[in-house]
Amino acid sequence: MVIKTDELPATAPTDSSREHGSQAGGKGRPSAAEAPSVMLVNGDCPESLKKEEGVTEPPRENGLDEGEPGDETTGQEVIVIQDTGFSVKILAPGIEPFSLQVSPQEMVQEIHQVLMDREDTCHRTCFSLHLDGNMLDHFSELRSVEGLQEGSVLRVVEEPYTVREARIHVRHVRDLLKSLDPSDAFNGVDCNSLSFLNVFTDGDLGDSGKRKKGLEMDPIDCTPPEYILPGSRERPLCPLQPQNRDWKPLQCLKVLTMSGWNPPPGNRKMHGDLMYLFVITAEDRQVSITASTRGFYLNQSTAYHFNPKPASPRFLSHSLVELLNQISPTFKKNFAVLQKKRVQRHPFERIATPFQVYSWTAPQAEHAMDCVRAEDAYTSRLGYEEHIPGQTRDWNEELQTTRELPRKNLPERLLRERAIFKVHSDFTAAATRGAMAVIDGNVMAINPSEETKMQMFIWNNIFFSLGFDVRDHYKDFGGDVAAYVAPTNDLNGVRTYNAVDVEGLYTLGTVVVDYRGYRVTAQSIIPGILERDQEQSVIYGSIDFGKTVVSHPKYLELLERTSRPLKILRHRVLNERNEEVELCSSVECKGIIGNDGRHYILDLLRTFPPDLNFLPVPGEELPEECSRAGFPRAHRHKLCCLRQELVDAFVEHRYLLFMKLAALQLMQQKAKMENPTPLENGGPASESKPEDPLGAEAGSEEEGSGASGLAKVKELAETIASDDGTDPRSREVIRNACKAVGSISNSAFDIRFNPDIFSPGVRFPESCQDEIRDQKQLLKDAAAFLLSCQIPGLVKDCIDHVVLPMDGATLADAMHQRGINMRYLGKVLHLVLRSPARDQLDHIHKIGIGELITRSAKHIFKTYLQGVELSGLSAAISHFLNCFLSSYPNPVAHLPADELVSKKRSKRRKNRPPGALDNTAWAVMTPQELWKNICQEAKNYFDFNLECDSVDQALETYGLQKITLLREISLKTGIQILLKEYSFDSRHKPAFTEEDVLNIFPVVKHVNPKASDAFHFFQSGQAKVQQGFLKEGCELINEALNLFNNVYGAMHVEICACLRLLARLHYIMGDYAEALSNQQKAVLMSERVMGIEHPNTIQEYMHLALYCFASSQLSTALSLLYRARYLMLLVFGEDHPEMALLDNNIGLVLHGVMEYDLSLRFLENALAVSIKYHGPKALKVALSHHLVARVYESKAEFRSALQHEKEGYTIYKTQLGEDHEKTKESSEYLKCLTQQAVALQRTMNEIYRNGSSANIPPLKFTAPSMTSVLEQLNVINGILFIPLSQKDLENLKAEVARRHQLQEASKNRDKTEEPMATEPEPARVPEDVGAQPQLAKDPSSLSLQG
Repeated sequence: MVIKTDELPATAPTDSSREHGSQAGGKGRPSAAEAPSVMLVNGDCPESLKKEEGVTEPPRENGLDEGEPGDETTGQEVIVIQDTGFSVKILAPGIEPFSLQVSPQEMVQEIHQVLMDREDTCHRTCFSLHLDGNMLDHFSELRSVEGLQEGSVLRVVEEPYTVREARIHVRHVRDLLKSLDPSDAFNGVDCNSLSFLNVFTDGDLGDSGKRKKGLEMDPIDCTPPEYILPGSRERPLCPLQPQNRDWKPLQCLKVLTMSGWNPPPGNRKMHGDLMYLFVITAEDRQVSITASTRGFYLNQSTAYHFNPKPASPRFLSHSLVELLNQISPTFKKNFAVLQKKRVQRHPFERIATPFQVYSWTAPQAEHAMDCVRAEDAYTSRLGYEEHIPGQTRDWNEELQTTRELPRKNLPERLLRERAIFKVHSDFTAAATRGAMAVIDGNVMAINPSEETKMQMFIWNNIFFSLGFDVRDHYKDFGGDVAAYVAPTNDLNGVRTYNAVDVEGLYTLGTVVVDYRGYRVTAQSIIPGILERDQEQSVIYGSIDFGKTVVSHPKYLELLERTSRPLKILRHRVLNERNEEVELCSSVECKGIIGNDGRHYILDLLRTFPPDLNFLPVPGEELPEECSRAGFPRAHRHKLCCLRQELVDAFVEHRYLLFMKLAALQLMQQKAKMENPTPLENGGPASESKPEDPLGAEAGSEEEGSGASGLAKVKELAETIASDDGTDPRSREVIRNACKAVGSISNSAFDIRFNPDIFSPGVRFPESCQDEIRDQKQLLKDAAAFLLSCQIPGLVKDCIDHVVLPMDGATLADAMHQRGINMRYLGKVLHLVLRSPARDQLDHIHKIGIGELITRSAKHIFKTYLQGVELSGLSAAISHFLNCFLSSYPNPVAHLPADELVSKKRSKRRKNRPPGALDNTAWAVMTPQELWKNICQEAKNYFDFNLECDSVDQALETYGLQKITLLREISLKTGIQILLKEYSFDSRHKPAFTEEDVLNIFPVVKHVNPKASDAFHFFQSGQAKVQQGFLKEGCELINEALNLFNNVYGAMHVEICACLRLLARLHYIMGDYAEALSNQQKAVLMSERVMGIEHPNTIQEYMHLALYCFASSQLSTALSLLYRARYLMLLVFGEDHPEMALLDNNIGLVLHGVMEYDLSLRFLENALAVSIKYHGPKALKVALSHHLVARVYESKAEFRSALQHEKEGYTIYKTQLGEDHEKTKESSEYLKCLTQQAVALQRTMNEIYRNGSSANIPPLKFTAPSMTSVLEQLNVINGILFIPLSQKDLENLKAEVARRHQLQEASKNRDKTEEPMATEPEPARVPEDVGAQPQLAKDPSSLSLQG
């Protein structure tokens, strides 16, 4: 089974936090007696409403929704995971015995991992553990080992080697030698990635936190580098990856490589020789080493003479390291130092990430000899596939078996989710490797005689196909363009069906890889599919887009179970013989039963309904909102679908509308009953109602989105529920409301879409014409909803700073979360330009234009690369970058020398990259032509007119930066460039040469399996925190962290969010050391998993700086803030709302260390940015004025101080009124400033009058105290501590409890409700946690009392 190889690396801190939340499981609400001393109220009402619903009555503390498997979850079950650990004693040869903490559900092999990682035992790989003379099985759990208990002694026994073990040993030694070498991270292999935090913190924060280094008055150097000062124009690239001292590795050996004498001849095999190694020591001694079953020893061979006899002395040692220690003193010394350094590194710097992260820049590296790398390259690693004995992995079997694991209770679900996650990340890595091999021409096609575009490949049990339209399959949909987008649509379908997770329904492992201009789809293989013809295999769906269609009862039953969460309508279509066929998916979703008897569905490219804005259908009119915006527009292909997020938002919106309509009519009826009119049953009155509601829809949107809307709907639900549904009139009401909102049932709210509507080639039976008409209307409404609700909603959120994108990727995320596809980017930009708050959207406009330009360039680059053969790749890429970014007017491409491009090659089609035509066409591109094409592409694809015909004009018009464009295009296309300063603006030489392009990486899209239980805990924890129960929240989030670690291993985006929140809570509760250690992990993890300059990483750096300052590590805090500012300048530039927060932070810290002039530069910049983005009258601006005034006061420039404080006072007065405490504080401060100014003036007058003999009273200039600076830091970062009286606490408590009861009541009603209450269940695909708003972004949103 798979689970065996998926244990965490030993260093993963799995148990570290287990002791914490052990009571989290069963604990309900705190009693009044143990009132939390800290209370937290979130001003953000709808947010807190949503969150609170997750944490209701105590037994459901696990945050599981009722409908989920696992109703029986009780508090008891959670305790299982917190099995208390115990310690065992380890006896290893040659070192002192030591004790080791273990936990009962670990496997024996995890102890092996720990020993292979420990400094004093790391050189052993081939050993077994014995308890009382009995050998322990590698894969058994510790709790199943008889007699293993606290204090047991485990002996490490050296085992004889086999060829496999010897290889593993050599590989392990090589890994130890390379453990500090970052080249794997720069080359993007083996899930290594970069982290630079320790360059800025000087080692581990945890220890120094206790030493309190740099107390208040130690002189520290605070001058920031020139290039990060506000207003600096230069944007250097080199500081992005500062050189780390540890990287100049200590040389232990010059060469360690496999000897040319391998493999041993037969007679030596029989003496136990397994393989031969060749080593050159640092002292230049050349030795040959034999790996035998008993260990490693020196033999007498030389490079050209084979003599396998042992040398004398032979130094036989069980481990290679022990042998090398004896023959090379340098090795002995340096290896020991190296291991010490390795063990001192933070575990998060070395644990592998679940998916590979690539770096778009890298320094120049020397290429060193490396036996293991060389061996890997040529064995294609299939023989050695990740330690699995003897066979390639059957990916399909592994992927499906993990899905079939039981999931009745929490431990089972954890095991299942962990197995699913592990197999997915392994599969993604293997598929990526295979896809690159296919494009690089290292894999033989299974249909080699066909044209290259049509070839398919199988490698390592994975099936690869290229994104071209083979056999005119997509002829009606847009040909090659459609074939290019189909795989990503299919992947989205797979993602969705996996998330719904219906038992018995299977999808294929799917990974989409873009590499060198080609799109490769990698899929696991259905057993038996290759032996049969496709026509015979498909028993559900259609292989020709609906001309012939078949169905199957078992598939209908399985898909029926997904139809509700996915909002898919069961519908009938006609087949080629005009018979009706029933389907519960789109026609091209195929069902195939594999030889393993499992029901597979594939080709899920139209899981979601079509997007009519981009699908002109003759004879169909779109709603007015669409035609106003210039839709429908013909797109390049006909596979445009709405996003799942949009479908969900639309249905929810309709649900609000439905409740309003129903309640309105009921109220009218009640009114009629009270004053009866001649009308029978209120007939005509209620009949005339449903015609008008859709007109009301637009009006209802505004209130429906607010919290008030939700509250109203709750009330209405009550009114409806109070009728018991027997009353024919209320039935009538519900029927009318259903009809009005387009529900498919008349007795309950239920909206579903038919994904086949408007599908070319699909025909519907006559009998369904009404239903089809309604469905068409529903699709039109959804298209209109996207334009009239979602896009304006996004823009409004940007104005309110609810979303703060910083680069293209975060903008795309923000759009996707609201269900807006990237093809609407032009529309979003149009709306931004027309917005009355255009200036406050400046950053969005910049990011949007940059994204539009780089996406258009990416489209062009894709086809450009397809015409390049391998030998010209770096020349072609550097030429493209020159045309795109360099100001040099006519860059010339360097063609590879002719004698290399052999004339024979062109005849042999097989080696040509797929679809390559003329191999030198790329060389004639000019900057003018490229920019013309970019503008053309922006117009065609995004419907946006770019006003620029060169890169410099684009910068001029839109305020972009070249370095940002370079980063965006590199990330989108997988280019890696040399880390150096590029002279983009030189008009005399091109910016890039061939040598500057180091590599091209794949861009990989894959499924991200989720840890659902952990996620529920996380949400419940957040909700608790928002209700003010910090302790409970903290426990739940600790629990979530454990579960996340259990499923994902130690590194994951969601764990990062968890750690950030924990750090914040600890900080609020005053535990600075704990806050520091959690936040340090969050920063390291964000760097490793998301990238060293990802916007998320920038924010993590800012949080860490705050906690450092609070722990009196001032210089560290400053260098972290400077790093954050540098990264923000690189990723976006100067003028971003986040920059105001960052500059306020920097200014405050500088004020604290008495660097007043520097401090002012940052604070005044922050003030300017705040005024721009929040308007001159905002409270943030008042705060900013106050901060500036304080610095002027410290400089004794009272006139400027007074001027700024007056501005602040005016804002407070107009916004909050005379009596608000803020206004009073400000007026107090004004008085104080005035007094100081007057005193200073007196002194000056005294000096003028009496000359130097004047008797001057000493002036009291005070340096700001650290506490006052920290207070202000907390304020601007949104953390307010307000002392609360006991009475306030009681009132707050009562209020929270009251809200809680109300919710309960409405919850219970929802359960018992009659025909009414089929509320749409949102499909359970949790949004990415990373995207959740941080616990308190905005100072106004969080007030904490302590």
